[in-house]
Amino acid sequence: MRRFFYALDNVQDSRSNNTEHRYHKLSSFSIGTNIMLTESINHHWCRVLRANIGDEGILFDGFGGEYHVQLQTISKKQATVTLLAYIDEDHTAPIISKIGLVMSRGERMDYAIQKATELGVTAIQLLTSQHGEVSLKPAQVDKKLLHWQQVAIAACEQCGLNRPPLILAPLPINEWLSSLDNVQLNTDMAVSPIVDKLSQDSYYQILKKPADLRLMLSVPAAGQPSMPAALLSILKQAVLAQDKPYIELLIGSEGGLSDDECAKAERTGFMPWQIGARVLRTETAPVVALATLHALMP
Repeated sequence: MRRFFYALDNVQDSRSNNTEHRYHKLSSFSIGTNIMLTESINHHWCRVLRANIGDEGILFDGFGGEYHVQLQTISKKQATVTLLAYIDEDHTAPIISKIGLVMSRGERMDYAIQKATELGVTAIQLLTSQHGEVSLKPAQVDKKLLHWQQVAIAACEQCGLNRPPLILAPLPINEWLSSLDNVQLNTDMAVSPIVDKLSQDSYYQILKKPADLRLMLSVPAAGQPSMPAALLSILKQAVLAQDKPYIELLIGSEGGLSDDECAKAERTGFMPWQIGARVLRTETAPVVALATLHALMP
């Protein structure tokens, strides 16, 4: 059954004839109600996939759970569905994770975001660094942020997640590291407008708090432990407490982090973590790191 993300800031008010867009959570509607699809869902489902009246699908808005719906009307400009049932399921990962990821070019960045989403990442903080190959101009930020957020949303639609990860606007790595030691709980997270209201949901507020553990993926080096001793302890404690551990990961660019950046990361609490004896590409590292964390959960 096809799944679609219901972008709340792009919902037209079905109770009036104006073109103003209003904010509606799916939970604000009763089962049996007819609602208007967003333009993006209408385009993809009805035009590209050529859905017909009576076809059924799944809508999720990121606030938890999802809705079984049936197409009722289709026209050139809009389509409506009936909410048939609410499915109270949480498909999120057993670990809350935020990746500080130095940006890479083109398809490599798309791949890293797509696969990290499939593995249940909660948020990705985009970073620039001394050896990084991507530095966005101010005029490019909104467009790229929207693109990468849509990559994450599409991955959610495909893999079954119903809470998309937040893609956070780029920061210089030193600025991000400094901010981690001065966490302001009421500071808004800089995200694309498509998930702006979603980012204010209580589920994502843990991202504003200090992590239980910070890990920096590093290249193999003599004298360094392959795995921080604290990692297994944190995971075990979370299971015993029936809670989700919150882990931050730092992943550099193809050229790696500079010595100064590594030193500042360690002063900020990031422990070096070597996964195997090979040097991983920047788009491979998030996949391996997240998969390893899940495999290590007791």
